[in-house]
Amino acid sequence: MRIDLVTIVVEEYDPAIAFFVDVLGFELVEDSPSLTNDGRPKRWVVVRPPGTQTGLLLARADGDRQAGAVGNQVAGRVGFFLQVPDFDATFTRMTLAGVEFVTPPRTEAYGRVAVFLDVAGNRWDLLGPL
Repeated sequence: MRIDLVTIVVEEYDPAIAFFVDVLGFELVEDSPSLTNDGRPKRWVVVRPPGTQTGLLLARADGDRQAGAVGNQVAGRVGFFLQVPDFDATFTRMTLAGVEFVTPPRTEAYGRVAVFLDVAGNRWDLLGPL
């Protein structure tokens, strides 16, 4: 048993793909035409960190209720955690790419951490070893 996908609701597909692939370095696993339950066109977009099995389904908001969830998937809490082998190099690369960090890097008992916002405004922990 494993978690295959986690959905992130985004405003638009292409800026979300650019952020996760070009900025964070995820792989674009799939970008296929699809249909909503009532037959309207949409895309099935999956990205994931290299070498992992669990991916993110980037789902364009459909309607006002879903649009209200963009950037607030977990009620303002950190809801996503990106573990990297080299915290300082990744932090520097992401900063230079324009990623917004809302906390400076700090050292905790479990490692190095800084909170950043994704393209939709969701909070993530960037995590690395001590």
